[in-house]
Amino acid sequence: MKLDPFYLIVDSAAWIGRLVPLGVKLVQLRIKDMGEDRLRAEIRKAKALCAEHQSQLIVNDHWRLAIEEGCDFVHLGQEDLQTADLLAIRAAGMRLGLSTHDHAELETAITAMPDYIALGPIYPTILKKMKWAPQGLERIREWKCRVAPIPLVAIGGLNPDRLDGAFEAGADSAAVVTDITLNDDPEARTREWIEKTDRWR
Repeated sequence: MKLDPFYLIVDSAAWIGRLVPLGVKLVQLRIKDMGEDRLRAEIRKAKALCAEHQSQLIVNDHWRLAIEEGCDFVHLGQEDLQTADLLAIRAAGMRLGLSTHDHAELETAITAMPDYIALGPIYPTILKKMKWAPQGLERIREWKCRVAPIPLVAIGGLNPDRLDGAFEAGADSAAVVTDITLNDDPEARTREWIEKTDRWR
């Protein structure tokens, strides 16, 4: 499976409606604290927007709702992986992405046979407090040797100036949250990411 090299992560269908039409082909909807009815509505709206613009939607964490809403890709963190029903996810025909931060988590992820593995944080990140130190480019090289041919997603502290280094180290896709959503001009920054990752398509 080939992932688009630009992997956008946002926390609402509104962001998807705003940025995906610019040419984003891979986007994760990551919503943490929301009631089920509102969450279902967000997933449903995000799915429709992505279908309209030929973009791949990945639902973070909420695999049951993703199955019920007919989504085809889910991303799980290590804690969610422990309680998720992987057989149900596979039976629904869904693809699976998994987060990793250390060697133990990598072993767990490989055993689950996901469709991609994410490594982070590559650089310091303001998205959330991390107990892991920045991984750096050498860890990308190490992970790529371990997981190939499974696609590897780099995440954490990435920006357009750091992308070539991540891809040259072996990343197949680069995930971004705050570099775009906290930017003064998210649309312009999104276009910059699309342009910068074009050579890696």
